[in-house]
Amino acid sequence: MTADRRALLRTAAKLAALTATGGLLTACGTGTSRRSETGGLAAHPGSVDPQHTTDPAWSGGEGPASAEPATAEPTTTGPQPTGQPTPAAAPATAPPTPPALLPLAAGTPYEVVHGPRTGKNVALTCHGSGDPKQATALLEAAEQHGVRLTVMVVGSWLDQQPQMARRILDGGHELGNHTQNHLDISAMTPDQARAEIAQCADRLQRLTGSIGRWFRPSAAQYATPMVRDQAKAVGYEHVLSFDVDPRDYNDPTAAELQRRVLNGVRGGSVVALHMGHQCTIDALPAILDGLTKAGLNPVTASQLCA
Repeated sequence: MTADRRALLRTAAKLAALTATGGLLTACGTGTSRRSETGGLAAHPGSVDPQHTTDPAWSGGEGPASAEPATAEPTTTGPQPTGQPTPAAAPATAPPTPPALLPLAAGTPYEVVHGPRTGKNVALTCHGSGDPKQATALLEAAEQHGVRLTVMVVGSWLDQQPQMARRILDGGHELGNHTQNHLDISAMTPDQARAEIAQCADRLQRLTGSIGRWFRPSAAQYATPMVRDQAKAVGYEHVLSFDVDPRDYNDPTAAELQRRVLNGVRGGSVVALHMGHQCTIDALPAILDGLTKAGLNPVTASQLCA
C-alpha cells in the first residue's frame, strides 16, 4: 500500500471517530435538558417521597406531575381563566340569636313546683325526646289552639335531631334542660350530675345561643340539694319541677289521659307531659278544651312565673 493510500485511510478514521463522539455528546445534552424542563427528579431531588411514587396523584416514574392531589381544589391566587370566575368566599355562619326571656316575678323560688294558686294560669311542660314527627305533631296541636309549651329537652335527642331546637323556638315555645342522657341524676356523684347538666346546656347554647332558663332533673320530680348545686354551677337560676304527673309515658288512652290531667290540674299547676307518645297528641286538643271550660289558661313556665 502506498503512503498516500495509508494517509487517506488514517484521515477517514479520524473523521469517523470525531463524528461518533459529537453524536454522543449531543444525545446526553438533549437528555439533560429534557429532565430539567419537566421538573423531574434531577431538578428537585429532595421533593419526592419514595412512598408516594405509586400514588395515582403522581405521574409515571419521573416524579410528581403536581405537588397537589388530583382532586384538590386549585390553589392559584391570580386571575382565573376566562369563563372561570373566582368563586365568592362562603359567608361565615352567624351565631344563633338567643331567645328573649320574660322577666320573672320577684320572689320566684329557685325550684318551681307550681305557680301562684290564686291565678288562672297553668303551665304545660313536655319532656323533649322521641320521634320528631310525633314531637312536631304535638307542637302543631298546641299551636292550632294558640298555646305555647315549655319543652324540657334531652341533650342526646338534640344530637340526633338538632333541627328540633329551632322548630320549638320558632313556634313560640320555650326550651329547657332535661339532662344529656335522662339517667337517674339523683344517684350520681356531683361531678357526674354536673356533666349531665352541662352537656345538655352546651347543646342548647350551640343550637340556640342560650342554655335556657329552666333545668329539670331526670328520673325525678324534685331536685336534691346536690343536683341543685350542680345546676347552679352550670348557670341555671331555676329548677322546674311539676305538681301534675298524668303518666302519659305509660300510654293510656287519650280519654284516660284527658281525665288524669283535668282531674289533677288547678290554678298555678305545672303539668308534665311527654313528646313521642301518640296518646298525648290525641288527648291534647280535648285537654286544652277542658282547661278553657274550667277557666284555666295554658301558658309557658316563664309566663306562669312572670
